[in-house]
Amino acid sequence: MKDYDKYRLRFRMINEQQVEDIGLDFFYKPHTITLLAITVFSLMYFAFARDDQNYENNLRVGLLVVVFFFLVISVLAFPNGPFTRPHPAIWRMVFGLSVLYFLFLVFLLFLNWDQVKTLMYWLDPNLRYEKREADIMEYAVNCTVITKERILSHLDIFAFGHFAGWAMKALLIRSYGLCWTISITWELTELIFMHLLPNFAECWWDQVILDILLCNGGGIWLGMTVCHYLEMRTYSWASIKEIHSTTGKIKRAVLQFTPASWTYVRWFDPKSSFQRLAGIYLFMILWQLTELNTFFLKHIFIFKASHPLSWCRILLVGIITAPTVRQYYAYLTDTQCKQVGTQCWVFGAIAFLEALACVKFGQDLFSNTEIYYVLLWLLCLALITLLCLSGMVWYEQQKMKRLLLQREDSNDSCPVESCNSALHNFTGQFSNKKIYKNMNILLFKLFNSFHCFAP
Repeated sequence: MKDYDKYRLRFRMINEQQVEDIGLDFFYKPHTITLLAITVFSLMYFAFARDDQNYENNLRVGLLVVVFFFLVISVLAFPNGPFTRPHPAIWRMVFGLSVLYFLFLVFLLFLNWDQVKTLMYWLDPNLRYEKREADIMEYAVNCTVITKERILSHLDIFAFGHFAGWAMKALLIRSYGLCWTISITWELTELIFMHLLPNFAECWWDQVILDILLCNGGGIWLGMTVCHYLEMRTYSWASIKEIHSTTGKIKRAVLQFTPASWTYVRWFDPKSSFQRLAGIYLFMILWQLTELNTFFLKHIFIFKASHPLSWCRILLVGIITAPTVRQYYAYLTDTQCKQVGTQCWVFGAIAFLEALACVKFGQDLFSNTEIYYVLLWLLCLALITLLCLSGMVWYEQQKMKRLLLQREDSNDSCPVESCNSALHNFTGQFSNKKIYKNMNILLFKLFNSFHCFAP
């Protein structure tokens, strides 16, 4: 019974984080009766005071009001998630939006293509005249012509979004190794799916210099630099009621939008089990699938990257990724946590439902799929990911050995036998040999399966 209570406590820490320091009591006390009264009176006003003669406007306003009051219920009923800043109500609404998007995808799967187009044209009539970017633009043309003007023309708002996106990914993942592995495997994904998505075709200098080095590498460096700064920062919060100066109160109010604390993230350690490595591998595959869904959705449902359907979906996925990564990290690294958080579960369901929607409504596109390329992608993705993961585990083990050797040198009273014994106990039951043995078995199976399907 004690173990069950301990597991429940661990799950609650990642799924229903409690506020330890309350700055203003008013914003953290329940106001359910007041909220109910405001809800009823506002509904009465809008239901009877507005003009309801416009059929299209009635549907749009009714849908927006349903979404709004679902978010109100989210604030009252849904869990906080792993974060409390700037306010738990914000993260409850984020979870509510993710549930709404999940339910919308479920509803979408039961429509046919004509009904989907009718729905899209109702949301935005201009989509009726929209064309695919691949049909009106050319990609990877005249790659040998490299001029200053041409390079500068690629540094547009989308390049800035690319850079900012990778900075945010580094803030969420907090690992150079994982970020660079995802970056490299994504460039490989673009090359292999080029026959389905023409906008994946890029000149070598665009892909290597602008994408990998500048946007990906610069964004990863910036995000990790911010991570190191936040790790070194001392978190000592004072209640706004204890601050007497106006400047101090304003500064404390602004700092409310910064993290309350910063968790040192360590995806790997010398005791990493094969189950933990498999969990990280699944995490990276799911990340690739989410990125791939972004491009397939706008290509199949025909809207541009600048359309609200595109950037609103990217913004929503980006916001819900933050608690998802935190909950999944706790599930992988905390042995007392036996189940994934609710937000993590919803995010995984959203990723797979988006992929199912792409497959269902993009049958004409996927009929041109070359199976050989897909199998090659799966094999290369598995090999590169497993090699990078094993390399990161090896690096962590060597680093721990160096630390133990330094401790041995600095402490003359510690015999060599006891230090070796401590090293053996630290590496524990999941040693180098066991990890690499399991990896070799998995690689052997992958090679055999690829050999069976390859022409």
